[in-house]
Amino acid sequence: MQASRDTILVLGLGNTLLTDEAVGVRVAEALAADSAVERLGLRVLDGGTMGLTLLVEMEDAGAMVIVDAAYLERPPGSIEVFEGAAMDKFLRTRGRNPHDIGLDDLMDALRLREAVPGRRALVGIQPADIRVGETLTEAVAAAIPQATARIIALVEGWRTAQ
Repeated sequence: MQASRDTILVLGLGNTLLTDEAVGVRVAEALAADSAVERLGLRVLDGGTMGLTLLVEMEDAGAMVIVDAAYLERPPGSIEVFEGAAMDKFLRTRGRNPHDIGLDDLMDALRLREAVPGRRALVGIQPADIRVGETLTEAVAAAIPQATARIIALVEGWRTAQ
């Protein structure tokens, strides 16, 4: 299903084979099960580590929220939301992990195509461990409901402001 310009894309990124690196995917899975998805017109996708193949989905969305593990220099499970220019700045100055280059490349490709949504946000969650493993650490797993609630509140604010 292709997104429409009224659709808000929520894209969960991460490698599900690297413990807390999977948190973006796990948040997307939790959000997809929430009744708010239909009410708010969300398109929730597990972006995994797909990189540039996500460009079309991102380009077609009217707004987007990206969820990812991020080094915030805070305790594991901490959540920070970066909107608009703050998102762009964070992506340019943060530490790198295996798929970050793909996210930066996606944003640059959107800029080149003049398709960066005015309403965009990155929900970053501080990992505790990104070694090989298929289970989130306790602190990061505990952050999933809060991250989901923050995404819903953010999108509700965007919808109200329209």
